Amino acid sequence: MDSNSLKSKCWKIIDSRADWLVNISKHILLNPEPGFHEFETSKFVSQKLQELGLPHQKGIALTGIKGIIDGGLPGPTIAIIGELDSLRVAGHSHANPETDAAHACGHHCQIGMMLGVVAAFQEIAKNSKIPGKLAFMALPAEEFIDVEYRYGLHKEGQIEFMSGKQEFLNMGAFDDVDMAVMAHTSKIEEGKFSIGGTSNGHVVKYVRFIGKASHAGGSPHEGINALQASIVSLNALNTQRETLKNEDTIRLHGIMTKGGVSVSSIPAEVKYEGRVRGGTTEAIADANLKMDRCLRAGALAIGCELEIITLPGYMPIKNNPQMSGIFIGNAASLVGDNHVIQKSPTHNSGGSTDMGDLSQIMPVIHPYTGVATGTGHGDDYLVQDYTQGVVNPAKALVGTIVDLLCREDNPANKILSEFLPDYSIKSYLKLQRSRLTEEIYKPK
Repeated sequence: MDSNSLKSKCWKIIDSRADWLVNISKHILLNPEPGFHEFETSKFVSQKLQELGLPHQKGIALTGIKGIIDGGLPGPTIAIIGELDSLRVAGHSHANPETDAAHACGHHCQIGMMLGVVAAFQEIAKNSKIPGKLAFMALPAEEFIDVEYRYGLHKEGQIEFMSGKQEFLNMGAFDDVDMAVMAHTSKIEEGKFSIGGTSNGHVVKYVRFIGKASHAGGSPHEGINALQASIVSLNALNTQRETLKNEDTIRLHGIMTKGGVSVSSIPAEVKYEGRVRGGTTEAIADANLKMDRCLRAGALAIGCELEIITLPGYMPIKNNPQMSGIFIGNAASLVGDNHVIQKSPTHNSGGSTDMGDLSQIMPVIHPYTGVATGTGHGDDYLVQDYTQGVVNPAKALVGTIVDLLCREDNPANKILSEFLPDYSIKSYLKLQRSRLTEEIYKPK
C-alpha cells in the first residue's frame, strides 16, 4: 500500500478517536505535575496505552514511558515524543492550588498528539507491512525548574541528568532510535502550523550565599548579610549586559528561592536559581564566566562564602530540513499552505528545549501549532482550539512518519545517510558531564 493510502487510513483513525484524545489532554491539563513529579500523569498515560493494548516500559528516569510498535519490515526507528511535565505558575486558572503547577506551555496537548500517532500507527501496522518501527515516548521534566530539588535527586543517585531527554539518553532509551518528532503549542497569531528556526541553549545555576546570622536591630555588625551579597552580585550582573552581543541572544535571569529566615535576623543563607542562555555554546560559556565573576564579587564585597553549582543545560535546536519539508507538506494538506509558516533557520525563539540536545545527535523536527491565547509560561496562557491543538498535529506527525518510512523514494534512509551528527550519544554524555561544576568560594 502506498504512503498516501496509509496516511488516509491514519487520519481516519485519529478522527475517530478525536474526542478520546482531546479528553486525555484536558484531563492532564486539570491535573498538572512538574518535572520528576509526574507520577499520576505517567500512570494515566500508561492506562491509556493499556487501553490500546500496547506493552511499554515505565519508570524510565523516574516517570518516563517507552514502547515500540514494529512495522514488520526492516527499517529505521522513529520516535514520537510527548512531554509529561507542567510548569509552576501561580494564578493560572488551571493551577494546582497547593503546588502552583500549571500547564502554561501546552505539554498536556503533546500527550494527546503522541497517543493519536500511536493509535493510528498501531492499526495500520496490523494490516500492512511497514519498513521500520515507531518508538512512543512520554518523557518527564522538559521544563528545567525546581533546580534544588533536581540537584538533590542527582546527589541521591536517583538521576544523573536533570531533564527528561538528557536522562533518557543517559539510560540508553534512545540507543535504538534513529530520528524523532514532536510538536508544541504556541500562540494563535503564530500560525496554525510553524516550523524552523532555532532556540537558545543554556546552563543552569544553583547558587548559595552563606553568611552569618545575628540580631538585625541590636547587632547587625556581628552578622554577615548573605542577602546583601546577593544584591551586589545581581547588580554586578546587570552591568555586564552591554558586553553581550545582540546576535548571541544571551539571557541572564533567575529567582531567589530563599532570602533569609526572619526579618529580625541577618540573612545567613540565600539561594538563587538562574539560567545563562545563548545561541551558541561559545557565547553561553563566555556569559557563564561573567556571571560567576559577578557572583564572586558580591561574596567578596560582603565577606560571605559562596557555593556555585553549574548544571549541564540544553543545546540549541536544529530542525532537519528534509524532515521539515515533509512535515510542511502534511500540515498544508490539513490546513492549507497559507496557514503553515516556515521560519528562517537563524530565527531564535529565545527559549530552550532539550529537544535541542537530541537534534545534535539525530535528525529531529519540533514544529508548533498556534492554538493558545495569552503569554507562554504566563498565568493567562490557555489553549483555545483542541482540534488544532491535538488532533491536527497528530495527523500531521503521523503523516510525516508514514512518508518517511513508506514513500517510494525512502526519505528516512536518505536523511540518515546524509546526516552528520555533532555528537554521538557517548560524546554528548561526556561533554554534558564536563559541564557540571561545583565551586566553593571563600573571600580572603
